[in-house]
Amino acid sequence: MKRYGSVIKVKPEKLDEYKKLHGNVWPDVLKMIKKCNIENYSIYYKDGYLFSYYEYVGSDYEKDMAKMSADPVTIKWWDCCKPCQQPLESRKDGEWWADMEEVFHQD
Repeated sequence: MKRYGSVIKVKPEKLDEYKKLHGNVWPDVLKMIKKCNIENYSIYYKDGYLFSYYEYVGSDYEKDMAKMSADPVTIKWWDCCKPCQQPLESRKDGEWWADMEEVFHQD
């Protein structure tokens, strides 16, 4: 299992919409998350930032992320969510959410 954390900004005028979307995530999106071996997935909000955390339990992360990125329902879901988000300027090429470095963990 590998832990992933990432960060992105949420547009202030879109925060309520973003929270509403995530209060009722489409069932097929949730199924795809599970199919792609992601567990214990959470998103937190503070002061204009969204922080996500999840655990990847599969054996080929890139393959699973490619599968998720090709899923038509997930693409439609992202099309609803992305207008609410504002990526960090410091993100790496190809990132939407910026990966965060884990600096502490205890089981």
